[in-house]
Amino acid sequence: MSKKWYNYFVSVEEQGADALAENELRGDQQGAAPSAAQAVADIAAAVTVEPAFARKVSSANSFDEIYQAAEILPPPHGYTVHKVADMLQNPHIKDLPREIKRSSVMVALEASGVKVQDIVTDAVRRDKALDTFETVQRRSLEQMETQKAEENRQAQAEVDRIIGEFRARIQANNEALSKEKERFQSWLHQKQQEEQKIADTVSYFVSENPVTLGAPSAAPLNKEQS
Repeated sequence: MSKKWYNYFVSVEEQGADALAENELRGDQQGAAPSAAQAVADIAAAVTVEPAFARKVSSANSFDEIYQAAEILPPPHGYTVHKVADMLQNPHIKDLPREIKRSSVMVALEASGVKVQDIVTDAVRRDKALDTFETVQRRSLEQMETQKAEENRQAQAEVDRIIGEFRARIQANNEALSKEKERFQSWLHQKQQEEQKIADTVSYFVSENPVTLGAPSAAPLNKEQS
């Protein structure tokens, strides 16, 4: 096992601690005894039922709500891994050496008729519930990521379509304006030729030619009549 939260209850470094934890876990002092760590591993392996969440968790930050949704209830004797954690942080023992803290808690559990197996089982069930809820959240996040990526793709496609339409409209406007300018310039050239023809003809009969050549002065637009 990779998670070592059970080290508060067993110490693989001391044979005496191994024997005490093993006896509490198995209640069997006959034959070759496996290590306490192996006993704990066996308990963890025995918790094979994956937690099923009976209701939706409204607040992922509330571990109590997660445990309740996974239907993990305190045992009849009331001792959970959280209660033991509080016991280990009791001001009277929290600063004592690790083994003394462990022995003190073991004495309290034995006095209350609580087996270490119950605490380890409770810990494993809660750990599995948290792992399962993590998987649920991860899948939900992945689904959301896929959904939003598709929405973004569609939105980008719509943006590209709209931009393409406006670019085409701008290009069409510019082309129409360019054609109109070319038409107007061609007309101006023809106008100059026509005016020159008229002016040349009139010049034979007048001393001052009344025909104007070139562009006229532009009259102001929207000028109010006085």
